[in-house]
Amino acid sequence: MRNQGSGSAHTPVLSGTSHELDPYLPKTGNLGYRVSRYDLTLDYRVNSNRLRGTAHLTATSYQQLNRFTLDLATSLHVERVTVNQKRARHAHRAGKLSITPAAAIPPGGAMNIVVRYAGNPRPIRSTWGEVGWEELENGVLCGNQPNGAPSWFPCDDHPEAKAPFQITITTDSPYHALANGVLIDKKRSATQTTWVYEQVEPMATYLASIQIGQYEHRQITDVPVPVYALAPRARMADFDASFANQVAMIAVFSEMFGPYPFPIYTAVVVDDDLDIPLEAQSFATFGANHCDGTLASERLIAHELAHQWFGNSVTLARWQDIWLNEGFACYAEWLWSQHSGGRSADEWARHYYAKLAANPVAVALGDPGPREMFDDWVYKRGAVTLHALRLRLGDGAFFKLLHRWTDKYRYRCVTTEDFIALASTYTDDSLNDFWRDWLFVPELAPYPAP
Repeated sequence: MRNQGSGSAHTPVLSGTSHELDPYLPKTGNLGYRVSRYDLTLDYRVNSNRLRGTAHLTATSYQQLNRFTLDLATSLHVERVTVNQKRARHAHRAGKLSITPAAAIPPGGAMNIVVRYAGNPRPIRSTWGEVGWEELENGVLCGNQPNGAPSWFPCDDHPEAKAPFQITITTDSPYHALANGVLIDKKRSATQTTWVYEQVEPMATYLASIQIGQYEHRQITDVPVPVYALAPRARMADFDASFANQVAMIAVFSEMFGPYPFPIYTAVVVDDDLDIPLEAQSFATFGANHCDGTLASERLIAHELAHQWFGNSVTLARWQDIWLNEGFACYAEWLWSQHSGGRSADEWARHYYAKLAANPVAVALGDPGPREMFDDWVYKRGAVTLHALRLRLGDGAFFKLLHRWTDKYRYRCVTTEDFIALASTYTDDSLNDFWRDWLFVPELAPYPAP
């Protein structure tokens, strides 16, 4: 069959060779090696919620490894592990798969790790609720942020450990299966269909996702990139109304932020209500309640789309910098509002500044702590901070900065310090006081004069 989409204009670049454990999630992520590719082969039965998987990880050690670990939920049973085609001993407890290869891996050594596993996947309980694999009334979705990926595949679950993926899913033929990237093959038998997706651009594990349901798949446009709808047939009319402006958003954001970073984009609507939409690399998932035939959820559509630039292409290296994801996505809501004839970005910024002032917090935006990192104030203060920076730099310099940010760090991982350093090149004035007041102290800075 013909592949969806087209090749990306940029050559993907792998992130750094190693990473440290994240203090916000110290029990996820692993040391001693770097994964350079995931090949996942999954067989899933919807009615019984039964998953069988083979995960092939290509990795390189950066220190001698007599033993190493992967993240994998204990709801999945590991049947066999090999490293470099030789059987490896393994132990699996408390969300960690400990692997002892037949021979120690020297520094710089190549590792081909194959894990065969099976079970009835379920969400991982976390500080932020249940994340990862989730059964629907008639299908499944995966919302991994921040530590749910091990609910369905073994991985190095750290945002900085980005890698290309190939995901192969075999499931019952009435169901449509979606995964990240471009569909490169599809084979149907009498009762089952196999779907193969290639995600060339490196991806953080929390952004890996599959969606399975009885959906209709439809292309909406191929300009500026191929855009698809995936939804139950009965909801397509409401989709056309609720997502009517989505293609225009892609064009506007491409002008404001730089070229759309992936070959395709898909908006998925499930038949269940969801508390919030879920971002994944190359697509986003919305609940039936977000697709009601009105434009009531348009800000959420803009928010999830903006994450393709801010979060999915340019990815945080550590969770304390979550404002780099959510502040930008929230600010994109306000920019779209102004472009489409609603409140201006300045009006939204003043509106939420007043709310932030009325409800002060005791922690700084630049390090909100793990319990609060997904709180609404982080999103809103992040967006207000960006608007304050825009007022400080002026529109020309600010939007040039955004273009440079998404280009320089395309497919890479970033920190707040990276953004501070880049912003300093767009003004002759020192911004030290600005960053101190907006990122590093809890007190809300005065609203800036235009």
